[in-house]
Formats: sequence, C-alpha cells, structure tokens
Amino acid sequence: MVQNAVPSLLSTERLHVVQLPPDAAWRALAYHEANQAHVAAVSPTRPANFFSVTYWRTRLAQDREDFRRDLSLRVFLLPRDQPFGLAPIIGNVSITHIRRGPLQSADLGYGLDHRYEGQGLMTEALRALCGYAFTVMGLHRLQATHLPENVRSAAVLKRLGFHVEGVARELLLIDGQWRDHVVNALLAPRDGPGPSAGPPHED
Repeated sequence: MVQNAVPSLLSTERLHVVQLPPDAAWRALAYHEANQAHVAAVSPTRPANFFSVTYWRTRLAQDREDFRRDLSLRVFLLPRDQPFGLAPIIGNVSITHIRRGPLQSADLGYGLDHRYEGQGLMTEALRALCGYAFTVMGLHRLQATHLPENVRSAAVLKRLGFHVEGVARELLLIDGQWRDHVVNALLAPRDGPGPSAGPPHED
C-alpha cells in the first residue's frame, strides 16, 4: 500500500519500506557490516570507505537527490513489529538506471540480511516495490540479474512472475573475475497506466 506520493514509506504486512535520512547512516552501516561476509561472493568491489558512517551519510543524501531527479530509487526494509525509530535494517531494494521516453525501464537489485532469509520477506517487499514502479513511477519493464548458482534469488523472481530472458556473458567483475548473470524481466500489467514523465515529488 502506497502511503505517500514520495515513497518515504511503503507498508506491507510485515515490513516498512523506507528511504532513510542521512542521520540514519549508522543503521545502514550496521546492516552492511553484518552481511559483509554473506554477500562477498556475489558483490563487486566496494568503495574504500564503504564501511564507514561518513560514506553512508553521503550516500543516503545522494539517494534522495537521485530519486528527486528520477534517476533511481533506493530503499531499506525495516520490520514492522519493532519501533520504527529503532528497528534494524533487514534488507535493501534498488530501482536504478531509470530510462524514460519509449523505454520506461529500470534495473532491480535487492539484498536481505542472512538472518532473515527463508521467511518470504524479500518476495513481500519486491511485490510492493514492483507494484509501485509500474503504477506511481509509470515504468513498463523491470530487469533483474543474478549469478547462475544463486537459486534463492532465482526462486524469488520466479514467484513474482519474472521471466528468464537469457544469460548476459561476463556482465560483472566480482572478485577479479568477469561473471555471467541470468537476465530476468517483468513487464507492467497490460491494463496499467501509460508512460509517465516520472514519479510525483513534493517540494
């Protein structure tokens, strides 16, 4: 359910899906530190200062500006059963490389705290974000990629209705090796809205 024109907060049954302000940098850092080893095998090289409050304070401010400029939308997942101001980040979702005009498409990325896997939380969050992307944002196509051996990610996308379109050869440099990725795509419902100039914003 969309609660605001600007997606500072979406609510699902078990999650808050939010854009966090720069002063929440410590929460973003704690989430990434807790999952550093878990995602090391599937992640490209991080910036030198990635694991610092300074980096995340700047990044969170930039995320808001990028959304205002219709470049990307990056949000975090918080459990609804804990006080909002203190709830830990348990996941993240990004809609990036937004392309308008005749394309109306974007790339979808996501990650979940390893301690919360196996509960259907990412499927729940992505269902809400895909719905938001196709309605409020007016996008027509979302593309998501994953390593061939990442069966958990493949299962999430399949549950959401993504279709496998092929393999992008040597798509991403990970740990010094160019890795192939499976390409998946989801299209907006045929009875959805037409092309949009971008999401509405509040000044």
